[in-house]
Formats: sequence, C-alpha cells, structure tokens
Amino acid sequence: MTDQGYTAAKAEHPAYEGDTIWTEQEPLIDRIPRWLAMTGLMVLILGIWFGLTATGLVSPIILPGPGETWDDIVFVGRNMVTGGYVLEAMWTTSRTVLYAFALATALGFSLGVLVGETKFGERAVMPYLVAIDTMPKVAFAPLFIAWLGFGISSKVALATFIATFPIVVSTAAGLYAASENERMLFKSIGATRMQTLLRLKLPTGLPYFFTGLKIAAVGVMAGAITGEFLGGGEGVGALIRVSASQLNTPRVFSLIIYLSFLGLALFLMVVWLERTLVFWRKSDKPSGMG
Repeated sequence: MTDQGYTAAKAEHPAYEGDTIWTEQEPLIDRIPRWLAMTGLMVLILGIWFGLTATGLVSPIILPGPGETWDDIVFVGRNMVTGGYVLEAMWTTSRTVLYAFALATALGFSLGVLVGETKFGERAVMPYLVAIDTMPKVAFAPLFIAWLGFGISSKVALATFIATFPIVVSTAAGLYAASENERMLFKSIGATRMQTLLRLKLPTGLPYFFTGLKIAAVGVMAGAITGEFLGGGEGVGALIRVSASQLNTPRVFSLIIYLSFLGLALFLMVVWLERTLVFWRKSDKPSGMG
C-alpha cells in the first residue's frame, strides 16, 4: 500500500494499523430501542385486532373487541382488589403452582443427580423417564383425579408431573459441564466423590439447572390450569371453563391475561435467583433469558 493510501485509510479509520478492518453493519431493525420496538409491536397487534372486530370479519362471540376486553380486565381487577371470587380462585391457583413448582424442583433435582452421578441412574432410570415424558401428560389428568380427588392435590400432582422432566435433564446435563481437566484436578488433590459433586459439579452446573427451572416455571402453569380445567375445583382454570361454556369470551381473555402475570412473576423469580446465585456468569442474552 502506498503512503497516500495508508494515510487516507488512517484518516477514515483511526484504529487502522495496516490490517484489514472488518465491521458488521447492524441491521436497522436491531437498532430500534427495546421499549420502542415493544410498543410498536403492541400497537400493531391491537390495530389488527381492532380491525378484525370493527369490520365484522370475526364474530364478537369468537373474538371480542379490544375495548370490550379491556372493560372486562378492569372488572376482574376490581373483583380481585375487593376480595371477590376471582381473588379466591387466583389464590387457589397460585398455591397449586407454588406447591407443584417446589415439588418438581426437589424431585427433578434429586433424579437429575441420580442420573448424572450414577451408572444406574443413567442406564436404568433415565430410559423410563424419557418414556414417560413422551406420553401425553394431559391424558393422566383423569387418573390423578381418580387417585387424589377433585381437590388441590390432583392439580398439584399433574403440574408436578409436567414440570419435573426438564429439571431432571438440565440437572444431569449440568453435572457433565465440568471439564475433564477440572475433574482430574480434584481427583489429583484427593477430593472425594461427594466433595467433587458439591464443590465442582454442582456450582458448574447451576446455569443448566436454572435453565430447567425456567422451562418448568412455564410447564407448571400449564399443568395447574389443565388440572383445574378438567378436574373442576375453585381455581382460575375452573372459571375459564365456566366462562367458555357461557361464550363469555371477554372474561376468558381477561382471566388468561391475569394468569400470564402469575406465570411471568414465577419466571422472573427464577431469573432473579439465578442472577443472585450464579453471579459469576456473564451473559450477552437479553434480560430474562438467562
């Protein structure tokens, strides 16, 4: 390169030192601020929704308008604030979700350690867990109801059943995350198997474990609502079933929206715990994803 060419390149790119400089042009859509992108997407969805209902392309019985749905959201919110029946149903569903999530966490972690730490767990237990997970879990709802009745126990059992397997898989995968060199180092200094598990494998595998918890946080909500929808009871799932049978679609929409707040709160709790306990892990993923 001539001196003139070097000088021109240096003026255009101050960091230029004679080597080729590669820069990736960020797409315009990725340069939009997050809040603006989310707001714009919401406006677009509401606009399409309003257009479908205002023009009569979709019957209001099937899809209520945004205004009608908003009125029902306000009604349900006031009912909960004043301690009405929706609050009682939400409290029942919340207890079901929390109980099931705690049981799924304990059971999934225990089975994950068994699978990840022992040949017996890997060769004998894991195949059965995979076989059970491939089954349609919703089909087990009548069995849990027959065994445990129409109370909260059957809903907790179904939600736990759905949410356990992701925790098992993520925990077992996390125990394999430690490198061979790290395991050999612990072995060379005379660490016992339990010390290696507690001081190396479990801390290294915590990010995997929390990934399973995030998946379980979504699954446990689906299990609890499915149990209430099919097995009666006093939860929000039962209210949705009654509202749907009465073709009260605004009420169905509003109840689903409030349920999404419950699921989001559980998910964010897991994210907060991960950031608190796995403080050494740095991630470039969007907030809330890891």
